[in-house]
Amino acid sequence: MRRIRPITALALLALVASAALPRPGVAQATEGDYLYKVSMLRAAPGKWVELLDILEAADAVHAEAGDAAPFLMRHSQGDQWDFMLIYPMGDHDEYHAADRKARRARAWSRPEHRDLALRWEAATAYHEGWFARSVPLDEMRRRFEGMGFFHVEMFAGLPGKRRELIGQRRMENRYYEHLDRQLNLIFVRDSGPNWDAMTLGFYPDLQAYAAAGARYSEAEQDEAARAAGFDGVDAISPYLRSLLSYHHDTLAVRVR
Repeated sequence: MRRIRPITALALLALVASAALPRPGVAQATEGDYLYKVSMLRAAPGKWVELLDILEAADAVHAEAGDAAPFLMRHSQGDQWDFMLIYPMGDHDEYHAADRKARRARAWSRPEHRDLALRWEAATAYHEGWFARSVPLDEMRRRFEGMGFFHVEMFAGLPGKRRELIGQRRMENRYYEHLDRQLNLIFVRDSGPNWDAMTLGFYPDLQAYAAAGARYSEAEQDEAARAAGFDGVDAISPYLRSLLSYHHDTLAVRVR
């Protein structure tokens, strides 16, 4: 007769936290052709709080300019940036249409808004902007709803490995799907710096992130990995590493 093991504190935490996670469902979108600008900012020394205030104040200018406010998160641990902003653009032609450029110029040319832009520049020590395509804006907003903690991974593939790298990201989502876990959003490079892809995982909080994989046995994880096309769960990370020139791995929390 098989002996029933008692529920450990870790397993109990996993059960409680997993109840708060959104279920993927077979139709969950993870990719798309909607254009986003992903900006990473590091505050100048002593300017962290001021830069956050500036970023939040800029929402009113974005609205006046006819632009959607960016999704804003702050670094918790990992990469060098303090803030990541994901700006909805739609497409280059749409975003840079003459009427929208004129409205944007009028909004930012107001004296108080010009001052805000100058303060923004003075409070920023590092700025990197990257353009990528992912899910439609409505889906992005839905995924952010109620979420407060994020796992951000950015990848630069080895020469000739870009397509395979993106394929590996899709395989990992299939692995999550077999475990009935939420799927990561996949961002694919459009233009800008050397990042080929970014994945974004959504969690209500740190506890949910920590417990996300704890409720599965090694056998369950291995079975899901093989179903997704990997040579077992222990092969997921080595395969990813074999495709990479470098990558950055960051935990972040929502600002709003």
